[in-house]
Amino acid sequence: MANAGMVGLDWQQRINWDRLRKYRLERARARMKAAGLGAMLLMYDENVRYVTSTLTPGWNRLKPGLRYAMLCGDDAPVLFEQGDIGMQIERHSPWIPKDHIRWSYAWIKGAAGAASTAQVKKFTNAIKQEMKKANVAGMKLGVDFIDINMLKVFAEEKIDWTDGMTPMMEARAVKNEDEQEALRMVGAIGDAAHWEFMKFLQPGRTENQLTAHIMQYLYSVPGMEDVEDVIVSSGPNTWPNWRNFSDRIVKPGDIVFMDLAALTWNGYKSCYYRTYSAGKEPTSEQKDVYATALKWLYDSIKAVKVGTTTREIASKWPSAKEAWGYAEEDQAAANLWGHGLGLAQYDQPVISRIWSLDHPIEIKEGMVFALETQHGKKFEWGVRIEEMLIVHKDRIEIISNFPVEQITVVDPMPGYSTLAGR
Repeated sequence: MANAGMVGLDWQQRINWDRLRKYRLERARARMKAAGLGAMLLMYDENVRYVTSTLTPGWNRLKPGLRYAMLCGDDAPVLFEQGDIGMQIERHSPWIPKDHIRWSYAWIKGAAGAASTAQVKKFTNAIKQEMKKANVAGMKLGVDFIDINMLKVFAEEKIDWTDGMTPMMEARAVKNEDEQEALRMVGAIGDAAHWEFMKFLQPGRTENQLTAHIMQYLYSVPGMEDVEDVIVSSGPNTWPNWRNFSDRIVKPGDIVFMDLAALTWNGYKSCYYRTYSAGKEPTSEQKDVYATALKWLYDSIKAVKVGTTTREIASKWPSAKEAWGYAEEDQAAANLWGHGLGLAQYDQPVISRIWSLDHPIEIKEGMVFALETQHGKKFEWGVRIEEMLIVHKDRIEIISNFPVEQITVVDPMPGYSTLAGR
């Protein structure tokens, strides 16, 4: 069913959203039980979405605690939605039983001191009630977020809590056929966005104009929920990678890169860099540096297979000292990098020399992740490349298809001075 189309049809099997919802919920439940938990309290939006398949407004997604969900034993998930938004959830999401939709008791980004304590007491009481209803009262509770107010009240109420983020990350790491197809769609949208960027890029435009154009383009795509970030960097902003945009004017001959980080289509996210040269063929030095970054990238991709580990992948990259003379790996965080893609941009596996060499994770069939490399000349220019891939039993499927073998040159013009830049 790969890339059949974006909408549902009666005559062709495409993404089976009902199967996807059931897969995610039962996978989360299985990891919860494997971790010895009676229940999980989920406050990060990617985890709430994973078990409830519900959508909340954008301002509600990045603030843990404005909404949250519980998964208790074998019961259906319980959603605590912000304010009266739950009435819309009842209307749009009939797979959540109506009597499992509540309003949340929020304090984060709104209350402090005595007010937050009062709210957390209501919050904790509701948690205890749900665990009692599901016959898991007194069992261990997994949580994916904790703050100082929760610590205090949980201790007073004798809530036996522990890490709930690890089982959720383990659950989200392996995608079923429907999630994989959703991520192929994300890749196809990314391909189109890079093609649009190539057509729109020209000297004289600013980084923010380029960003705005791609934002507008992406929000015209059916199923687009959010565009968390479009990174457009040019010239000296490309190295070290600022990962931002400004009102800088793109000059003739500038190296420019664009990253889709992260477009969100039906909940599923991208991360997808490509490098461009505006109006001029790259120099021999720039081509050589790009070739080095490309080799780093494809050496790591070739190391990906079922049963290997993130150690083998990260080992294909040079150390931060070898590549850039840095004192330690943390200074090069996200320069040579890999991360899972799904309802979050950082599903497992997250791959880095910072931790993968000592704390490897096994690569499994159904994982979907991005690998990215960069290199450059300090405060002059830099290149960045990224591929998104799906791990199958006997092969790797690349789902980012915009040309990558060389820097994409946009409308090259002859006649540049040989003294320019000296």
